[in-house]
Amino acid sequence: MPIHASVLELIGRTPIVKARRLDTGPCELYFKLESQNPGGSIKDRIGLSMIEAAEQTGKIRPGDTLVEGTAGNTGIGLALVAQQKGYKLILVVPDKMSREKIFNLKAMGAQVVLTRSDVAKGHPDYYQDMAERIARETPGAYFINQFGNPDNPAAHEQGTGPEILEQMVEVGGVDAIVFGCGSSGTMTGLSRCFAAKSPHTELILADPVGSILEEYINRGTLSDKSASWMVEGIGEDFLPPISDFTRVKKAYAISDKESFLTARELLEKEGILGGSSTGTLLAAALKYCREQTTPKKVLTLVPDTGNKYISKMYNDYWMLDNGFLEREPSGDLRDLITRPYSKRDTIVVAPTDLLITAWQRMKLYDVSQLPVMEGDNIVGIVDESDVLLHVYGDESRFRDPVSTAMVSKLDKLDVTSPIESLLPVFDRGHVAIVMDGEKFVGLITRIDLLNYLRRRVQ
Repeated sequence: MPIHASVLELIGRTPIVKARRLDTGPCELYFKLESQNPGGSIKDRIGLSMIEAAEQTGKIRPGDTLVEGTAGNTGIGLALVAQQKGYKLILVVPDKMSREKIFNLKAMGAQVVLTRSDVAKGHPDYYQDMAERIARETPGAYFINQFGNPDNPAAHEQGTGPEILEQMVEVGGVDAIVFGCGSSGTMTGLSRCFAAKSPHTELILADPVGSILEEYINRGTLSDKSASWMVEGIGEDFLPPISDFTRVKKAYAISDKESFLTARELLEKEGILGGSSTGTLLAAALKYCREQTTPKKVLTLVPDTGNKYISKMYNDYWMLDNGFLEREPSGDLRDLITRPYSKRDTIVVAPTDLLITAWQRMKLYDVSQLPVMEGDNIVGIVDESDVLLHVYGDESRFRDPVSTAMVSKLDKLDVTSPIESLLPVFDRGHVAIVMDGEKFVGLITRIDLLNYLRRRVQ
């Protein structure tokens, strides 16, 4: 293997893997692992393409400021290239983006501006409109504009598409390809490539429920109303200027829940750690494969790595909180407890543990209170306020045992108590300690109740 002069030389030439354990009906299903790009996604390709094209036309030079609106991965691709080439970068991102992506961007030196994810194009807080405004108001800044930049689809017409055709020759070609659409660069570029070099290949769109694109493809109507979705990077509430949907003949609308569960199934069965949009694409690809009556070779993309979603879709607690995983209902307060003690999910401390240990566990598990347990008996509770009041003015008291700061007068509720009984507990500023007789069941906080009520709405 050659030694490369720059990480940018690693962009592209990503591998293809055949599915072995998924139910693909009569078809063979292949994955192009765009997650293997150095920035972890297919967007590395367009980050390089759009910046280098702007350099070649004299629109930018090292030291300039680049601005873009992105759901995350385009930002990481741009940050990677900007860092290597010496550009400043301002990125406007919707607030639904995973924390891992934001940390990644900031670590590479990008300036991140968070904005609302619940507004549509035309609103001043919409991420693309805000990015355009920032570029306009920043002296000497260059607006990348992935949604209207022809060098976005060019990266896939000249790079990704030819790679797929060259690699799939080994198995006799590709009959269908399944992709998603955000900026529409991947779709438009692949469409043009396949129109010229493999016109028999069917183009299939995977779209999140809430996006307008599935309706546009399948029914030819363009809705002016979209809903929100949690899958990142794909789905739209308008048709991007660079989009070309003419060769896309079928689309599947995939819910957030199906997307997340399918991505987790991909990791469980094939060992491939994909992001949220990977689950959407795979769910659509499996539907297409299982509908076929004759064998076909189908390819889909793994657009980015799941490393950026560990705190979300690969976190059982996040999935439970959002109603994407379900436990068998109990019909009592157990239904509100995300981390049951009986399953050893509850984070606890002992009265003899040090307060520094309690504080470290709160930080590590992002909780603000801990049950204090002697064996299986709850003897107290310690929260952030208890620790703070105990150590303020004498930091050495972090070495005191938890028993010196814990509250031993507890707000206990029987597991059969009505939900309404939680409200007085919360009104006193406490958490509810749920008991089944003498057995500790778990804690219920305000956010647990809010999550439960939201799941009932769904």
